[in-house]
Amino acid sequence: MHLVLLQNPGVKTVATCRRGIQWGVRVKAAAGVGARAGILAFAVLVLAGSAVFAGGGEITSGLSIPRFVSIKTDRVNVRGGPDKEHDVAWIYTRVGWPVEITAEFENWRRIRDSDGTEGWVYHSLLSGKRTAVVQLKAKTDLAPLHAKPDAQSPLTAQLQSGVLGSIKSCNGLWCRLVGEGFDGFIEQNRLWGVYPDEKIE
Repeated sequence: MHLVLLQNPGVKTVATCRRGIQWGVRVKAAAGVGARAGILAFAVLVLAGSAVFAGGGEITSGLSIPRFVSIKTDRVNVRGGPDKEHDVAWIYTRVGWPVEITAEFENWRRIRDSDGTEGWVYHSLLSGKRTAVVQLKAKTDLAPLHAKPDAQSPLTAQLQSGVLGSIKSCNGLWCRLVGEGFDGFIEQNRLWGVYPDEKIE
């Protein structure tokens, strides 16, 4: 959920209702469930990564890697390796949160989130719906949202770092971002969830 703060007539500031980008997005697994994950994670990722890229035969989706997707449900287990025998390291609890697929192994996808944390999830728990999160140098900064893809166009809102929205389109420089209480255009380089110069229609 986002908090909409009315500051100036016609311009609102949209802030996150959590401390930091990941508050309320990702939780640690219960004690015991993920106890061995930290010990095994490095070795598992190295071995699994070798399997994924050796010969290219393990990439089953036929889609490009890396690519951005989003979390599909409000409970997504992230494991230390690409099968259910590996412990759950943490759990995503935020539908729509953007993640980047960095590898595939059969029906499993290795994902990375906006703070660089990686793990494996089952493919059906991910959605092709494109979303993005505002990512700024300082958490106190605000990203202007414009009525048109033009810095001279009127401001419709100001977005705090960590605000989540759905990507409707991108032209390589600007993206139309829609979320709770806002709809407008933001400079593409202020978002995590789209690549530089990427175009989305």
